[in-house]
Amino acid sequence: MSRLNDKTCIVTGGGRGIGAAIARAFAREGATVVVTDKDEGSAADVAREIGGHHRRLDVASEPDWAALAEAWPACDVLVNNAGITGFEEAMRPHDPEHASLADWRAVHTVNLDGTFLGCRYAIGAMRAKGNGSIINISSRSGLVGVPAAAAYASSKAAVRNHTKSVALYCAEEGLKIRCNSIHPAAILTPMWEPMLGDGPDREARMAAFVADTPMRRFGTVEEVAAIAILLASDEAAYMTGTELSVDGGLLAGSAAAPKAN
Repeated sequence: MSRLNDKTCIVTGGGRGIGAAIARAFAREGATVVVTDKDEGSAADVAREIGGHHRRLDVASEPDWAALAEAWPACDVLVNNAGITGFEEAMRPHDPEHASLADWRAVHTVNLDGTFLGCRYAIGAMRAKGNGSIINISSRSGLVGVPAAAAYASSKAAVRNHTKSVALYCAEEGLKIRCNSIHPAAILTPMWEPMLGDGPDREARMAAFVADTPMRRFGTVEEVAAIAILLASDEAAYMTGTELSVDGGLLAGSAAAPKAN
């Protein structure tokens, strides 16, 4: 397992969920992994587990990115994974009519500004070598409208578009720096736990959330990490500006009921 040998890979939001799974997968493939997270303790735990490095990084903070650039002036792969839904502290309205401007801005500050700052850092950190891979974690929500989470959907759509702008810019500069986005749908991460609960109706709740998904199940963080490995590796050297969905067939069209045996 050596698809990422000799590569330095930085993962934001790497303390849990998809980010932690990507960090673990990269380490198994031989990469030197820098796990970053706003919660430095969780980043340290993952780094200790995989034999990597860690540091605190608030992706919305320009000074934090500047400090990262001093500590790691060069890297081969950056995964812009850190993000929020806006529902972390409380279930507040996020629809187009009732969402507050403060809540709207808070989501965009982390998800979009954080990705912008990450891409800007990565281009500088990869320019000396002239090649590298930037992987932006967008969402299925960035490809469709989501009335109850309008800010989240808007921010992830912007991440999708910025990915393409970065890809084209690097190509215009004559750099072999690739930028691609991954669009997960319902992936079973800690974010879902408040909605699923641990009571006797947990399985029914899970089934209800994926009822419209053709494959009728949640995806796993490992399934997202597998796509990140591909995009980080030299196997994807001709892929840039593209988007890969990990959604159980959700965006393929209308969900079809399984055939009876």
